[in-house]
Amino acid sequence: MTETGLHPAMQKLPLGAIHPRGWLKEQLKIQAAGLTGQLFDHWPDVGPDSGWLGGSGESWERGPYYLDGLLPLAYLLDDEALKARATAFVDWALASQQPDGSFGPADNDDWWPRMVMLKVLIQHAEATEDPRVVPFLQRYFAYQLTALPARPLEGWGQARGGENVLCVLWLYQRTQDPALLDLIHLLQAQTLDWAETFTHFPFTRYVHEWDHRSHVVNVAMALKYLGQDAVITDPVKFRDALHQALTVLDQFHGQLNGMFTGDEWLAGTSPSQGTELCAVVELMFSLENLLMTLGDAAFGDRLELVAYNALPAAIAPDWGSHQYDQQVNQVMCTQAARNWTQNGPDANLFGLEPHFGCCTANMHQGWPKFVQHLWLTSDRLGLTAISYAPCEVVSPHLCVTVQGDYPFKNRVTLQLQGDGTRQRLSLRIPAWADAVTATLDGAPLDLTVADGYATLEREWGEATLTLAFAATVTFVHRPQNATGVRYGALLFALPIATTWVPHGEHDTLKDWELWPHSRWQYGIVPRSLGVTEHAVAAQPFDPANPPVTVAVTGRGLLTWGLVGNSAAEPPLSPVPTTEPLEPLTLIPYGAAKLRIAELPTVAD
Repeated sequence: MTETGLHPAMQKLPLGAIHPRGWLKEQLKIQAAGLTGQLFDHWPDVGPDSGWLGGSGESWERGPYYLDGLLPLAYLLDDEALKARATAFVDWALASQQPDGSFGPADNDDWWPRMVMLKVLIQHAEATEDPRVVPFLQRYFAYQLTALPARPLEGWGQARGGENVLCVLWLYQRTQDPALLDLIHLLQAQTLDWAETFTHFPFTRYVHEWDHRSHVVNVAMALKYLGQDAVITDPVKFRDALHQALTVLDQFHGQLNGMFTGDEWLAGTSPSQGTELCAVVELMFSLENLLMTLGDAAFGDRLELVAYNALPAAIAPDWGSHQYDQQVNQVMCTQAARNWTQNGPDANLFGLEPHFGCCTANMHQGWPKFVQHLWLTSDRLGLTAISYAPCEVVSPHLCVTVQGDYPFKNRVTLQLQGDGTRQRLSLRIPAWADAVTATLDGAPLDLTVADGYATLEREWGEATLTLAFAATVTFVHRPQNATGVRYGALLFALPIATTWVPHGEHDTLKDWELWPHSRWQYGIVPRSLGVTEHAVAAQPFDPANPPVTVAVTGRGLLTWGLVGNSAAEPPLSPVPTTEPLEPLTLIPYGAAKLRIAELPTVAD
């Protein structure tokens, strides 16, 4: 490991140092009352018979996946019932360790699900300072070092070995044990060569055949491995590979919501192809890790785009159901064959377990891990703001309370309370901001922005800092000369009036088809008529109460229809039409469960 490997750009504060507030805390409470809180009682794969509780039930990835979101949610909300549920799994995992250091269900020795459980145990240790965790990890990593040469990573573990590296790095930062460096290099050698995959990218069109390198969740996870390898092995090689990865993914499979398609494999740029919810939460976690390892502000811009748009779009407002696949242009969610690369006809239903249960188990990490990465820290930079959702940050020398309704309103107030220690406060300035206006204790403050951050350094006492980000509605060019509409960190869409129709039932949890009952075939004039802010409801991603809207005009299109039960490709723009101009109101993409977000354009 190089010296840079010992010093990533930034570090995460311990779980519990950042407290959600405002709409973000309400989002976590809705999550806890919805699928995250109910799964244990209504979905056997993570219930009392789970193999990760010593039962005869599912003993692979679903229990660890569920805990990877349940545990941080429990501590962020200080919910004793959820804590007790998570602790039962943690206690069983810790007690399952064998004399050789191995652990987990005896009937499944796959390396992969243990990688997820390691991440759970690390979060548990951060939240509770449980003294059992570090010795447990030391024994397990010693076991891996001796066992991996004869039983190397394969399958999912080979594709995702960087998750294991992430956990070994956590322990190394605390123990400085040189044997852990040997394990890191062994894991790197046995993991798929993602740098080679992205540097000589073979998946430049819709993928029809199985390959771990084109599986959308593997791809989303792998991006963080390039950042890890940059600080461990070769900063130039792996930074270049990461830049290439993001470039080719956007070019050949990118979507307006910050994601790339994958239903199940990389699927091209059509806005009617799907993107798996597992890929959404895993891309968020990769971007959060890239912010820590490399620090580039651009990762924060993309993280906001995914978190504030793609994540809520695939989850019902009451958190009682979710989609496996979301579509940027999603005109109905029905049990019907679609042009998926591999997924089934139920993949875009909202339900308990549409298509496959991995997302049912894995979706829960999205918001809790996002909260944990709203602010980062380092010895050199002090506290760094990554995103400005309402929260309270507690660090040894400086506490910050973020007030406001960001990202629905682009103004925030930071109430600071320091102990007089000189410290840097770094503020990520979003790339979409045309300008930023700041005041400190009511007086104008000039900010110098370098590499996406503005930095203040002083002996902090009690202070009030305000930030106002100037934003304009932007129109994003897409294939066929179609356009997307963004304002600040939000993507906007033309909402389609929706009827939720029950489709089957799972105990108290229903599956739903979503049927349209308003016209969606429109092209827009690519010019904003104005932005209107509204009150921010407890659930801001509900189409009935959008917190901000964008007014445009458009014309109906008579020839745009369906292909394979999805919206056809947007017709080549500008589209000739004699239909009259109409006023249209766009709402945040995450709120519009049926929508057109990639829109053709028409003449004024």
